[in-house]
Amino acid sequence: MTISAAIQPLRKEDDHLTSRQARLDYRNGKTGSTAGVASGFVQGNLAILPENLASSFHRFCQLNPKPCPIIGMSDVGDPRIPSLGLDLDIRTDIPRYRVWRDGEVIDEPTDVMAHWRDDLVAFVLGCSFSFEEALLDEGLPIRHIERNVRVPMYRTNIACASAGPFAGPMVVSMRPFKPAQAIRAVQITSRFPSVHGAPVHLGHPQSIGIKDIAKPDYGDAVPVEPDEIPVFWACGVTPQAVIAAAKVPFAITHAPGLMLVTDLKNKDLAVL
Repeated sequence: MTISAAIQPLRKEDDHLTSRQARLDYRNGKTGSTAGVASGFVQGNLAILPENLASSFHRFCQLNPKPCPIIGMSDVGDPRIPSLGLDLDIRTDIPRYRVWRDGEVIDEPTDVMAHWRDDLVAFVLGCSFSFEEALLDEGLPIRHIERNVRVPMYRTNIACASAGPFAGPMVVSMRPFKPAQAIRAVQITSRFPSVHGAPVHLGHPQSIGIKDIAKPDYGDAVPVEPDEIPVFWACGVTPQAVIAAAKVPFAITHAPGLMLVTDLKNKDLAVL
C-alpha cells in the first residue's frame, strides 16, 4: 500500500508529494488501512466536535496526553488545518469516517460533506503509525503490517482523567515482540512523546482488563507467539470509547486504523 514506492528519488520541491497524493486518493474514494502509507509522514487520529464541547475535549486531551496528544486543531467551522497540510480538507481526506449520535455510530461514510456544520472543531491526535517507522528502521517486526491488517486495539480498565462530559477507558494498541525486542521498542518509542511515546503496559493483558487478546475491540487480531509478549501503547482511538461512554450528541471520528495522512515528518517528532 506504500504510495511512495514508485517515486524515487523525490526532488526537494516534491517533498510532500507522497502525503499529498495519499490524501487525494482518499478524497477520490480509495479506502483501506493507512498503515505503511506515505512512509515518513505523520498520520493522525481524528475527533470532530461541536464548538460547545470543544473546550472540554481540549482539556480532556491536556489531561490525557498519552492517548490524546494534539498535533493539530481547526478553527470553528473551518475544514482546513494548514499546519498539517496546505491542501488538506478534513471532510474528505480520510479513507473512512464514523458519524456518532448520542454515543452510537450511525454512519461510516468515505467523506463527511453531508454531515459538516459551521459549528464544528476538528482535533487531530498523534498516531502510533509514526513510531512504527522508527521500529521498522531498527529491524523490529510489525505483525499487522506484515499481515496487511489493521492494528489490534482494546478497551482497558485504565481510566482516563475526566473533563466535562468526557470520561471513560483508555484504548490501547498492541504489537507482539520477543522480550529483547520489547525492551528496544520501549527505548525507541520513548523518543516520540507526541505520538503516544513509550508503552503503557507489557504482557499480562488481563491486568488491564483485556479478557481475550484474540478478540480486539477495534482493528484485527494478530497472533502472539509463545516466545513473544504483547506490548501495549496508548491509542488515539480513546476518544471514540469516551464519546460512546459520554453519549455525546454529535461527533465525527476516523474509522479505527484509517487515519489522516499529514505533511508533517515523523523524524521531526523525535526527541533526541
